[in-house]
Amino acid sequence: MLSGMALEPTTVDAYHQRSKHSLRRYAPGPHGLDWANQPDPFRRFAASPRTPLPLIEALPTRYDDLYRPGAIPPAPIEPASIAALLQFSLGLAAWKQFGDSRWALRCNPSSGNLHPTEGYLILPAGAVAEPAGVYHYLSRDHLLEQRCRIEADRTGLPKNGFLFGLSTIFWREAWKYGERAFRYCQLDAGHAIAAIRYAAAALGWRVRLLDGWNDDDIAALLGLDRDEDFGNAEREHPDVMLLVTAGTGMTPEWQAGPPETLLAAVANGEWRGKANRLSPTHGHDWPIIDRIAAATAKPRTTHAPFDPPVLPPLAARSRPLSASRLIRQRRSAQAFDGQSTMRADDLFHLLDLTLPRAQTPPLDALPWPPRIHLLLFVHRVEGLDPGIYLFSRNTAAASELKRAMRPDFLWDDVPDAPDHLSLKRLLPGDAREAAKLLSCHQDIASDSAIALAMLAEFEAPLSTAPWVYRALFQEAGAIGQALYLEAEAIALRGTGIGCYFDDDVHELLGLSGSRFQDLYHFTIGGPL
Repeated sequence: MLSGMALEPTTVDAYHQRSKHSLRRYAPGPHGLDWANQPDPFRRFAASPRTPLPLIEALPTRYDDLYRPGAIPPAPIEPASIAALLQFSLGLAAWKQFGDSRWALRCNPSSGNLHPTEGYLILPAGAVAEPAGVYHYLSRDHLLEQRCRIEADRTGLPKNGFLFGLSTIFWREAWKYGERAFRYCQLDAGHAIAAIRYAAAALGWRVRLLDGWNDDDIAALLGLDRDEDFGNAEREHPDVMLLVTAGTGMTPEWQAGPPETLLAAVANGEWRGKANRLSPTHGHDWPIIDRIAAATAKPRTTHAPFDPPVLPPLAARSRPLSASRLIRQRRSAQAFDGQSTMRADDLFHLLDLTLPRAQTPPLDALPWPPRIHLLLFVHRVEGLDPGIYLFSRNTAAASELKRAMRPDFLWDDVPDAPDHLSLKRLLPGDAREAAKLLSCHQDIASDSAIALAMLAEFEAPLSTAPWVYRALFQEAGAIGQALYLEAEAIALRGTGIGCYFDDDVHELLGLSGSRFQDLYHFTIGGPL
């Protein structure tokens, strides 16, 4: 397994620096796209028993009720609810066609619509089929492929719960983005975590990332370490394991790692299926991605549980919006009209949704304190002057951010912003050209109502463990999904931006060293 490879301790920082874009150069990547070898967007396991899932037209849950703890009674764990969870998280939202090209859009966002993330369920007997076991979700056909059959239900799964595992196929992103692809795969894992959390919330279920588990545990349980099942097919890298429960009990003992009963049940189970190869040939496999994956391998860890701070309740909203319809209509905008505006109270509410609250999606799925903060380029927000603003999602980091940035910033309070939002105005004025320039000269960053850069607490978290590098991007991706859905709810549209000039953003802010790093850009406006 990757975790057994020895690497220099500087590998993570070396990769991060090498994979940066700048005004002077772009990160190493392919010189054009090899369309003949474009990866198949759907992983399949030939000869695996298949269980078709029912298609759910819509759920009765209102979008705003997702943010009201206890408002949605838990659905039973049965085929229809499992189908809804998968359909409204990793499932297809639509098919599109242009000329002879046809492609799928999914409920979970992905860089370049390439979807490196694969989903697996570890289910008790009777949840979707009689045998307990490990199932792979094939989104193209909305069905489960049985990878491992466990004759007796000896999984040791918690009562009223099951596991949802995620893996990544690096090649799908590397085919287009080269060395920077590892970053995008982690962002997409974060998108998927949040998408799963929202779909679970619509069913009255809860989700928690099991951060005590290691990569080898996840690989063994999902069958990712089975050489005989992959052959010459592109391998999958373990990402995270999620615990899904239909109720309030999150069984904290599961954080430490999988119980021996589950490991033994899978090891002794009957495995079926052979993975399909996604591309006939690879022009370049970008070996640095394997090195950074090995350097950030996750060991078993123990952590003090993170309890979200007590915050005022989210502002009550009763919009007639269906949660499932909003999830299915989410799209990434390709261009903005340069005219649409956002109201200040909508912006405040959007920022509030990115704060962790108990039993409130999607950030309650992450078992660590916020380490991502939002730099805002405000273009057209009614009731707010244009300029550059900073929103600290962890108030303890606000003073450190201020010390690290340029001394001539204003740090003005924002009138009418709720007291618990640490939102400050740094610079007044038209920031459209700056937003466009820093987002690789893309008009979507200047034609929007707002654009954001996600600044991570970087040096201190990574000094404790290299695998935190993955977690930082996953947190940024989860925030991105919250922004996507709320943009739709206020009749605008969002889009994530993976191309930006990392160090030029830092230079604008006066940041030096690696205490804070820019990990993701996002923009919201009126779509064309």
